Amino acid sequence: MQPETINPRLTCYKCMSPKSTCICKHIHSLHTKTRFIILMHPKEYKKEKNGTGHMTKLQLENSEIIVGVDFTNNKRVNAILNNENNSSFLLYPGKDNFNLSVSGSSEVQSFMGHKPHLFILDGTWPCARKMLKLSKNLQTLKRVSFDNDIKSKFIIKQQPESLCLSTIESVYTVLNLLKEGDVEHCDTTGFLLPFERMIEHQLEYLLNPNNKNYRASENSEIAVKNIYKKTTERNTIFEVER
Repeated sequence: MQPETINPRLTCYKCMSPKSTCICKHIHSLHTKTRFIILMHPKEYKKEKNGTGHMTKLQLENSEIIVGVDFTNNKRVNAILNNENNSSFLLYPGKDNFNLSVSGSSEVQSFMGHKPHLFILDGTWPCARKMLKLSKNLQTLKRVSFDNDIKSKFIIKQQPESLCLSTIESVYTVLNLLKEGDVEHCDTTGFLLPFERMIEHQLEYLLNPNNKNYRASENSEIAVKNIYKKTTERNTIFEVER
């Protein structure tokens, strides 16, 4: 008797999603003045089909991903930092940061300069802290942050706090603030669309009766996670560390 053949699930190697839930048709990359450098932890890179760092890269023409933990001696990172034509910043929460939410247009333009490069740590909060702690070159960067008053749409993942945002949501917020500061002029209308479609696909999977994780009808409603675990590490986020 021949063993039953198992057909492997095909993957789209652009968005890294299964071809059945490919989001590429929703990808419309923006051209930005700011260059976004996504410093991705290796653990996040391995699960990139569920993370938003790779998706953020696809949505931004002027961006790149660098994988690692300690970037102190990373040639590419140091090449960016040592370029005198660049103005480099780290997107990370803190009281003494330059707050894009409360700064006027002239202040934002003066602070960001003519060729801003924004570094973003993409990983769980413990991973992001470790990346910053080990990377001496990142510790010297000026930091920018923003005040967040929205809840993440990443409802299928548990966040450590209610106002934590995914990487793509954080970049979306920053882009809109830079637009208000007259640094950027791109149209961010559909920037989160691939992210929203990914969430929809995953919710449909959870509610599929043929799925082993299927939720019975009486419990099928999946609400926004208003109760956030304090001990979880499943977070791929930037915003204010609370």
